[in-house]
Amino acid sequence: MANIITFLRIILSVALLFCPVFSPVFLVLYIVTGVSDMIDGLVARKTGTVSEFGSRLDTVADIVFVSVCLIKVLPVLDVPGWLYIWIAIIAFIKVANIAAGYIRKKEFASVHSLINKVTGALLFAFPLTLAFIDLRCSAVVMCTVASVAAIHEGYRIIKVEDGFNFYQKP
Repeated sequence: MANIITFLRIILSVALLFCPVFSPVFLVLYIVTGVSDMIDGLVARKTGTVSEFGSRLDTVADIVFVSVCLIKVLPVLDVPGWLYIWIAIIAFIKVANIAAGYIRKKEFASVHSLINKVTGALLFAFPLTLAFIDLRCSAVVMCTVASVAAIHEGYRIIKVEDGFNFYQKP
């Protein structure tokens, strides 16, 4: 059941590509997609169906959702150049983490930590808060937390013992 919810998140994320940004349909799909991200892991834990495949699928779904949101939302915003640079640096760190995990463990690595969950929650809330919180203020908070999360993830990938399960929930 949890993997079905995660697959649904991927499908809904792709559907967002075909909706006008911030339209009622976009917002409903966006919220349902975000909620599905919150419940798939809970369902997996409650039903005893936590798996490495499910964790990897969750990571893929997160990447698809964030990518679609960046493609749809950033072009309609007045984003300062420094913010694009900061986002690119975070993305570079995340890609370096994936590469380091692969080099170290010969497998795709992703750390499901509390700070990554906070980053995800901030990213999810960001488009919903644009009407009443200045883009630059919320972006600084969001990018600061995302930077710390990316650096923390890299540290955990590089410094963990050989027996560490990258997909283990904290």
